[in-house]
Amino acid sequence: MTAPPAPTDPLAPGVQLRRGRASLAVSFLVQGAVFALLVTRIPAIQDRYGISDGLLPAFLAAVPVLAGVGSVVTEQLVKRVRPSRVLRLVQPVVCLALLAVGAVHSMAQAAVALAVFGLAVGALDASMNMLGVSLQRAYGRSIMLGFHAAYSLGGIVGASLAWAGAHWKLSLALLYGPVVAVLVPLALVAGRWFVDRPRGHEAQGQDPRGTGEAGAPVAMRLLLPLCLVMAFAYIGDSTVSNWSAKYLQDVLGSSEQLATVPYNVYMVTTLLGRAVGDLGVRRFGAVAVVRCGTVLAAGGFAVVAAAPGAWAGMAGFTLLGLGLCVIVPQTFAAVGRYAFEKQGAGASDMAVARLNIFNYVGFLIGSPLVGALGDAWSYRGAMLVPMALVLVTLVYARSFGGPEARYGDGHERPRTADVG
Repeated sequence: MTAPPAPTDPLAPGVQLRRGRASLAVSFLVQGAVFALLVTRIPAIQDRYGISDGLLPAFLAAVPVLAGVGSVVTEQLVKRVRPSRVLRLVQPVVCLALLAVGAVHSMAQAAVALAVFGLAVGALDASMNMLGVSLQRAYGRSIMLGFHAAYSLGGIVGASLAWAGAHWKLSLALLYGPVVAVLVPLALVAGRWFVDRPRGHEAQGQDPRGTGEAGAPVAMRLLLPLCLVMAFAYIGDSTVSNWSAKYLQDVLGSSEQLATVPYNVYMVTTLLGRAVGDLGVRRFGAVAVVRCGTVLAAGGFAVVAAAPGAWAGMAGFTLLGLGLCVIVPQTFAAVGRYAFEKQGAGASDMAVARLNIFNYVGFLIGSPLVGALGDAWSYRGAMLVPMALVLVTLVYARSFGGPEARYGDGHERPRTADVG
């Protein structure tokens, strides 16, 4: 009698997950490039549309506010629509909105383009991280930091393209047009292989769309500690992005050219830290990595505050990049895991959307907070405030892992096997 063929079902998810992981990394990279192309060319956007210095803060604040709205809408949307579909739809919209920001002809049109950009970015950030969290759960090991490393790499690419556009005095439309022409097809092709939460949850009686009792949202009071960690991390991040150049030049007495270096160094160290961060989580655990990152970030702020000169200040910003870079991806992973264990896969997606709002909260608070403290007190003293806020992460470090930090689904291979 002929022996029955060996079952192949356990192998199929491995191929699917690898494709899903690669395609999602591409999506993170595209988003990093697009966002960098917008924020690094804000002075050119201001000049093109005649936006006054008094009106500019309103334009800049509107983007994260609307992004928060987009994240809230996505929380409700994923009750009925898979996150992969949301991401496939909104990523091209974000790219085209960037092009519109550089190609329209009036301030009012630019405001509409920025509004669309903000709403779509909120949905995009939420859905990307939903997919990242569910993929990590299916893999059974840490991969979330790698996705955010791709985002950092995209940010470096986008900032480099923006520098080239400014160097060659290209118009915004001429800069954005070819880039969007490449990124939109890339995003559409990558979107074909997105992987939502594994089908194994259906066998456990959970609704794969997150509806019903298994997808009930987790109470906000239970998520609040990690939401605060996210907000404080982004206060630290926005401090670097908005104040590093001014701090180095005005407080530490560097040249104008040297003052542009710290943020570039910060971005590079963020990429490096995230590129190796998953290995650290697998070897030492998420709790240890988050604690180490928190101490490094706090030490970076302390060095910046006490720096006697520009080079010491840059060393502080380097430490900041290495420390802060691990906190945000691990916070997404922790919230998703906690909600999954409490209520199931649908609740995990909704929790990630809620958490995503707090990155915009931190971004909105960080820059004005440091500026107000710097003007009223001193900029050296102001650097100690985000340091203290980041240190709050140590209080909640145990929320990032522990024996209850389970991964995997019905299709998962043994943890000793590498599926990608």
